[in-house]
Amino acid sequence: MTTTTNTRLFILVTGAAGRIGSYFTKNANKQKYKLRLMVHPSNPPEEVESLKSHGEVIEAELEKVESLLKACEGVHTVFHLAGQPTAKKSGVKRVIYASSIHAISGYPIDTQVRTIDLVNPGDLYGVSKCFGEALGRYMGEQEGLSTIAIRIGSYQPYSIIKDESRSAAFMNSWLSQPDAVHLFERCIDAPLTLKFAIVHGLSRNTFNRMDINSTCELLGYDPQDNFFQAQECFKPLNITNRFPTFSLHDSQQKSGLRDKSPEQTKEN
Repeated sequence: MTTTTNTRLFILVTGAAGRIGSYFTKNANKQKYKLRLMVHPSNPPEEVESLKSHGEVIEAELEKVESLLKACEGVHTVFHLAGQPTAKKSGVKRVIYASSIHAISGYPIDTQVRTIDLVNPGDLYGVSKCFGEALGRYMGEQEGLSTIAIRIGSYQPYSIIKDESRSAAFMNSWLSQPDAVHLFERCIDAPLTLKFAIVHGLSRNTFNRMDINSTCELLGYDPQDNFFQAQECFKPLNITNRFPTFSLHDSQQKSGLRDKSPEQTKEN
């Protein structure tokens, strides 16, 4: 279920000139969302200029509270201030925090992680994302500022995925650019009664490091891309038809990778 309105929701995008922010900014549904695009003063002028046709561009720094308060004025949703109290003071309704797959990268590689599993960072970057998730939960459940933390996987364009020399590391963690935009919009549109949630940002890959079923059910997320369909070298293997999507709801699934293919299971 999503919220409905006759007017466009006012969205503040921090880091709008970055890889994820710029793609979302240029591809978000402008009929539904009015964008305020926050860039850092150090961003190259040509990057900032390319954003101006997509929304109101402002320069601000996260470390300066006064500039953040001004950036948040009149905003419905902030993407992605990580639960900054400044957002609540400005009357913002929701914060969407860009967490990371690194928050759970400490689990064994053959374990598919659910949103309800405990955090298990594999590096200090992951530790910082765990803190952001905890702060988001506090802001949502104790302060009433709806917060959704998205554990973003390997956010890569099609050009990288189609490059056989560079793409193998992303086969179980890819999040395509179109699927990312779709997921972000589903987070924006989620009912404000949702005070806090952790969701997993991966495409519908045949094998996924993080389970996306709860994310799909909670938000109506419907990713369209699959690493094994996008990467040409795997197409002759027909992997997407031989193996259903990697999922904890799959009775064949144990702790991560299948022990047997469906054909082998039938024979035994």
